[in-house]
Amino acid sequence: MTALAIILIILLVGVDQLTKLYALNVVKPAGEITVIDNFYYFVYVENRGAAFGMLQNKQWFFIIVTLLIFAAFAYILYNYRIEGKLFFAAFVLVIGGGIGNLIDRIFRGYVVDFLQFSFFPPVCNIADYFITAGAVMLVISVMFCKKNIAKRRLEEDKE
Repeated sequence: MTALAIILIILLVGVDQLTKLYALNVVKPAGEITVIDNFYYFVYVENRGAAFGMLQNKQWFFIIVTLLIFAAFAYILYNYRIEGKLFFAAFVLVIGGGIGNLIDRIFRGYVVDFLQFSFFPPVCNIADYFITAGAVMLVISVMFCKKNIAKRRLEEDKE
């Protein structure tokens, strides 16, 4: 399961980074591109904060918090066996999206956002949607699924 998680995370990060390259090379020069009139737009934004523009210019804070979350998830991935499929998917989405935005923060000093729906004003990116979907799935999984994480791997070795 660990190898599958790593492969899926790499794929998600790749998709995120490719879409951000598109935003940098196509959307930024255009300013705004209408995808579906009065509904969906590509609008280039350099986000130096968190969701909805909170905590502007606190890049080190976001980098440290993201790395702490990754460390906790890596500990779970290494020491436990993830059994619930919904929990596994949530886990992969949150980490993949987090790494995508972390790459931006480290190498650009901001996160590239470019996706905007007319009914949801904040401009987001694919990684933001991965993180949001993963967080919702994680909550549902923890609240309603009985098996998410199995025994510690060390205990399994004894059996």
